[in-house]
Amino acid sequence: KNQGDSEMSEYRATIIWHRQSDEDFIQSKYSRGHEWAFDGGTRIPASSSPSVVPVPYSVEANVDPEEAFVAALSSCHMLLYLSIAAKRRFVIDTYTDNAIGTMEQDENGRHSITKVVLRPEVTYSGDKQPSVEQVKKMHDLSHEQCFIANSVKTEVITEMLE
Repeated sequence: KNQGDSEMSEYRATIIWHRQSDEDFIQSKYSRGHEWAFDGGTRIPASSSPSVVPVPYSVEANVDPEEAFVAALSSCHMLLYLSIAAKRRFVIDTYTDNAIGTMEQDENGRHSITKVVLRPEVTYSGDKQPSVEQVKKMHDLSHEQCFIANSVKTEVITEMLE
C-alpha cells in the first residue's frame, strides 16, 4: 500500500455474491446484494443502485458502486487537503463533503459518471486562518495530487462553500 514516486502499489478488494436457491437467475429475478471485503477486515454490504436495478432486486440500504466512486474521489481529495493544510500549519477541526456525482450518457452514448462535484465545508481553529485564496490553492493542489482523480476521466469540480 505504500505510494512512492517510482514504486508500484496494489490495492485489493474481494467481491462476494451468492445466488439464493429460490431466485430465478435466468429471468434476472435475483438479489444484487453482495459484500465487499478488504484486507484490513472491513466488510461492506453493497448492491446495485435502486435507480439502475429496482428494489427488491437492489438493496436500498447498501452502498452501490456509483456512491462508492463518488466517495472515493471525495475521500482522496479530503486526505490530501488535510495533509496540505497540516504542512501549512492550519489546524482543521472538521471537514464535511456532501459530494454529488452525475450519471448521464457520455460523448460515446454510454452511461458514465461524467461529473463529480465536491462541496467541502471545513472548519479551522487557532489564530492562523487561511484566506479564501489559500483555501482555493490547497483544494487545487489536493485535486492535482489525488490518485483517484488522476485515474479517471470524470470531471471533478470543487465548490468552495462559504
